[in-house]
Amino acid sequence: MKGRDFCLEPFAPTGWTGAITMSGSIARRAGVLAIHSVLRGRLAELVIPGPAARPARRHGLWEGTCWEIFLGVQDLPGYWEFNLSPAGDWNVYRFSGYRQGMTEEPAFTSLAFRVRRPPDRLEVALELEIGKIAGADQPLAVGLAAVIRFRDQGLTYWALTHPGAQPDFHRRDSFQVEL
Repeated sequence: MKGRDFCLEPFAPTGWTGAITMSGSIARRAGVLAIHSVLRGRLAELVIPGPAARPARRHGLWEGTCWEIFLGVQDLPGYWEFNLSPAGDWNVYRFSGYRQGMTEEPAFTSLAFRVRRPPDRLEVALELEIGKIAGADQPLAVGLAAVIRFRDQGLTYWALTHPGAQPDFHRRDSFQVEL
Protein backbone atom coordinates (compact mmCIF):
# COMPACT_ATOMS: atom_id res chain seq x y z
CA MET A 1 0.00 0.00 0.00
CA LYS A 2 1.36 3.38 -1.05
CA GLY A 3 0.40 6.25 1.21
CA ARG A 4 1.33 9.23 3.31
CA ASP A 5 0.17 11.58 6.04
CA PHE A 6 -0.66 15.18 5.20
CA CYS A 7 -1.32 18.55 6.80
CA LEU A 8 -3.21 21.31 4.99
CA GLU A 9 -2.06 24.90 5.29
CA PRO A 10 -4.20 28.05 5.03
CA PHE A 11 -3.73 30.49 2.18
CA ALA A 12 -2.35 33.85 3.34
CA PRO A 13 -2.62 33.10 7.07
CA THR A 14 -4.01 35.77 9.34
CA GLY A 15 -5.13 35.85 12.98
CA TRP A 16 -7.34 32.74 12.68
CA THR A 17 -4.56 30.31 11.80
CA GLY A 18 -4.32 28.89 15.31
CA ALA A 19 -8.06 28.26 15.54
CA ILE A 20 -7.99 24.99 13.59
CA THR A 21 -5.70 22.38 12.09
CA MET A 22 -6.37 20.00 9.22
CA SER A 23 -4.49 16.75 8.82
CA GLY A 24 -5.02 13.23 7.62
CA SER A 25 -3.76 10.35 5.55
CA ILE A 26 -4.08 9.17 1.99
CA ALA A 27 -3.27 5.70 0.64
CA ARG A 28 -3.71 3.75 -2.56
CA ARG A 29 -4.28 0.03 -2.53
CA ALA A 30 -5.41 -2.03 -5.50
CA GLY A 31 -8.15 0.03 -7.18
CA VAL A 32 -9.04 2.13 -4.13
CA LEU A 33 -7.88 5.54 -2.97
CA ALA A 34 -8.51 5.92 0.78
CA ILE A 35 -8.51 9.40 2.33
CA HIS A 36 -9.11 10.23 5.97
CA SER A 37 -9.11 13.88 7.06
CA VAL A 38 -9.47 15.42 10.52
CA LEU A 39 -10.41 19.01 11.32
CA ARG A 40 -9.52 19.96 14.91
CA GLY A 41 -9.65 23.09 16.97
CA ARG A 42 -12.21 25.74 17.81
CA LEU A 43 -15.01 24.26 15.70
CA ALA A 44 -17.58 26.61 17.25
CA GLU A 45 -15.92 29.41 15.21
CA LEU A 46 -16.74 27.59 11.96
CA VAL A 47 -19.88 27.25 9.88
CA ILE A 48 -20.29 23.49 9.56
CA PRO A 49 -23.57 22.31 8.03
CA GLY A 50 -25.47 19.65 9.94
CA PRO A 51 -26.28 16.29 8.37
CA ALA A 52 -28.62 16.54 5.36
CA ALA A 53 -31.89 14.63 5.56
CA ARG A 54 -31.16 13.27 2.08
CA PRO A 55 -27.52 13.70 1.05
CA ALA A 56 -27.33 14.22 -2.70
CA ARG A 57 -25.20 15.37 -5.61
CA ARG A 58 -25.13 19.17 -5.35
CA HIS A 59 -23.41 21.97 -7.21
CA GLY A 60 -21.53 24.84 -5.52
CA LEU A 61 -20.42 23.04 -2.37
CA TRP A 62 -17.21 25.12 -2.41
CA GLU A 63 -19.30 28.15 -1.39
CA GLY A 64 -19.28 26.77 2.16
CA THR A 65 -17.27 24.35 4.27
CA CYS A 66 -16.22 21.59 1.87
CA TRP A 67 -13.41 19.07 1.41
CA GLU A 68 -11.92 18.95 -2.09
CA ILE A 69 -9.83 16.27 -3.73
CA PHE A 70 -8.22 16.80 -7.12
CA LEU A 71 -7.13 13.71 -8.98
CA GLY A 72 -5.20 13.57 -12.24
CA VAL A 73 -3.39 10.88 -14.14
CA GLN A 74 0.24 11.96 -14.33
CA ASP A 75 1.28 13.54 -17.64
CA LEU A 76 -2.32 13.93 -18.86
CA PRO A 77 -4.06 17.34 -18.88
CA GLY A 78 -7.48 16.19 -17.64
CA TYR A 79 -8.40 15.80 -13.99
CA TRP A 80 -11.31 15.32 -11.58
CA GLU A 81 -12.56 17.41 -8.67
CA PHE A 82 -14.36 15.69 -5.79
CA ASN A 83 -16.37 17.87 -3.38
CA LEU A 84 -17.51 16.52 -0.01
CA SER A 85 -19.72 18.51 2.35
CA PRO A 86 -19.93 17.69 6.07
CA ALA A 87 -23.71 17.59 5.44
CA GLY A 88 -23.19 14.48 3.29
CA ASP A 89 -23.76 16.21 -0.06
CA TRP A 90 -21.19 15.63 -2.79
CA ASN A 91 -20.22 16.13 -6.41
CA VAL A 92 -17.58 14.98 -8.89
CA TYR A 93 -16.51 17.08 -11.87
CA ARG A 94 -14.32 16.17 -14.82
CA PHE A 95 -12.08 18.77 -16.49
CA SER A 96 -10.39 18.39 -19.88
CA GLY A 97 -7.59 20.77 -18.89
CA TYR A 98 -6.84 23.56 -16.43
CA ARG A 99 -10.31 24.90 -15.51
CA GLN A 100 -11.59 23.79 -18.95
CA GLY A 101 -14.53 21.61 -19.92
CA MET A 102 -16.07 21.26 -16.46
CA THR A 103 -18.81 18.59 -16.50
CA GLU A 104 -20.33 16.39 -13.84
CA GLU A 105 -18.60 13.01 -13.96
CA PRO A 106 -21.25 10.40 -14.94
CA ALA A 107 -19.12 7.48 -13.70
CA PHE A 108 -20.22 8.35 -10.16
CA THR A 109 -23.92 8.20 -9.35
CA SER A 110 -23.17 8.28 -5.63
CA LEU A 111 -20.16 8.96 -3.47
CA ALA A 112 -20.14 7.06 -0.21
CA PHE A 113 -18.11 8.84 2.43
CA ARG A 114 -18.34 8.98 6.19
CA VAL A 115 -18.56 12.05 8.39
CA ARG A 116 -17.95 11.68 12.12
CA ARG A 117 -18.57 14.50 14.59
CA PRO A 118 -16.92 13.71 17.94
CA PRO A 119 -16.99 16.76 20.27
CA ASP A 120 -13.37 17.78 19.59
CA ARG A 121 -13.09 17.24 15.83
CA LEU A 122 -14.75 16.63 12.49
CA GLU A 123 -13.64 13.60 10.45
CA VAL A 124 -14.28 12.89 6.78
CA ALA A 125 -13.29 9.54 5.24
CA LEU A 126 -13.65 8.47 1.62
CA GLU A 127 -12.81 5.24 -0.17
CA LEU A 128 -12.81 5.98 -3.88
CA GLU A 129 -12.90 3.33 -6.62
CA ILE A 130 -10.23 4.63 -8.97
CA GLY A 131 -11.15 2.14 -11.69
CA LYS A 132 -14.24 4.19 -12.53
CA ILE A 133 -12.01 6.90 -14.00
CA ALA A 134 -8.41 5.65 -14.31
CA GLY A 135 -6.49 2.45 -14.82
CA ALA A 136 -5.32 0.54 -11.76
CA ASP A 137 -1.65 0.93 -12.73
CA GLN A 138 -1.72 4.55 -13.87
CA PRO A 139 0.34 6.90 -11.67
CA LEU A 140 -1.85 9.53 -10.03
CA ALA A 141 -1.22 13.08 -8.89
CA VAL A 142 -3.52 14.17 -6.06
CA GLY A 143 -4.31 17.59 -4.63
CA LEU A 144 -5.91 17.76 -1.20
CA ALA A 145 -7.74 20.90 -0.17
CA ALA A 146 -10.63 22.36 1.79
CA VAL A 147 -12.75 25.47 1.93
CA ILE A 148 -13.58 26.35 5.53
CA ARG A 149 -16.12 29.02 6.42
CA PHE A 150 -15.44 30.90 9.65
CA ARG A 151 -18.37 32.65 11.29
CA ASP A 152 -16.55 36.00 11.45
CA GLN A 153 -13.89 35.86 8.73
CA GLY A 154 -15.78 34.14 5.91
CA LEU A 155 -14.21 31.60 3.57
CA THR A 156 -10.66 30.37 4.04
CA TYR A 157 -8.72 28.14 1.66
CA TRP A 158 -6.56 25.21 2.78
CA ALA A 159 -4.26 23.00 0.71
CA LEU A 160 -1.02 21.06 0.76
CA THR A 161 0.61 24.02 -0.97
CA HIS A 162 -0.43 27.36 -2.44
CA PRO A 163 1.89 27.94 -5.42
CA GLY A 164 0.12 31.04 -6.79
CA ALA A 165 -0.66 34.58 -5.73
CA GLN A 166 -4.32 33.56 -5.24
CA PRO A 167 -5.77 30.34 -3.82
CA ASP A 168 -6.25 27.99 -6.77
CA PHE A 169 -6.72 24.29 -6.10
CA HIS A 170 -6.88 23.51 -9.85
CA ARG A 171 -3.20 24.21 -10.51
CA ARG A 172 -1.42 20.97 -11.33
CA ASP A 173 1.63 22.08 -9.35
CA SER A 174 -0.59 21.85 -6.25
CA PHE A 175 -1.31 18.15 -6.90
CA GLN A 176 1.53 17.22 -4.53
CA VAL A 177 0.76 13.58 -3.67
CA GLU A 178 1.99 11.02 -6.18
CA LEU A 179 0.49 7.53 -5.89
